[in-house]
Amino acid sequence: MISRSRKSVLAMVALFGLAASAVLAGDKHKHDAKHEGHEATAEIGKPAPDFELKGQDGKTYKLSDFKNQIVVLEWFNKDCPVVVEWRERMAKLQAAYAEKGVVWLAIDSSHMHTDKDNVEAARDMKVHYPILSDFDGKIGHAYGARTTPDMFVINKGTLVYMGAIAERKGDKNYVAEALDAILAGKPVQTSSTKPFGCSVKYKKA
Repeated sequence: MISRSRKSVLAMVALFGLAASAVLAGDKHKHDAKHEGHEATAEIGKPAPDFELKGQDGKTYKLSDFKNQIVVLEWFNKDCPVVVEWRERMAKLQAAYAEKGVVWLAIDSSHMHTDKDNVEAARDMKVHYPILSDFDGKIGHAYGARTTPDMFVINKGTLVYMGAIAERKGDKNYVAEALDAILAGKPVQTSSTKPFGCSVKYKKA
């Protein structure tokens, strides 16, 4: 027979496991809710945080200008080896969905960069879409962006996917699956994954 004290310990372990599961389940649609004291407001199924940022092309971009379109946000850092590694695949993905009307915007929240850096990055790395300057990190913190790359898919103003571009080692492309679902008028099955890459180089508070 199991002693009363042992039963109590087992019961506490079970309750702890249930509580932990509940926390994880409730947090699955959050994306780094707090980063260095900054609260992220981006949440699956809710309106994506709006922004107005300048691109390396000198133009100003507002998310609200694309309220009736599908938008992909890609957190970008030209100095990140993972960004370099995935550059060709990212470019092919962007080009394929641009033909279907998807708007693709890169965002650089690296505090040490300048607009000139991204002008050069766009030229040298053949980035054929805007790289937006968020050097103070305000928008990165609002989205809870953690890595470069870190991907966000927005459907007519509503955030429907956040996380990795694809499996780190595998064939599943989460961004492509999300975009295909939206274009087919279907719900996004995988709405949140863990991003991988270099940490976003935010300015220290």
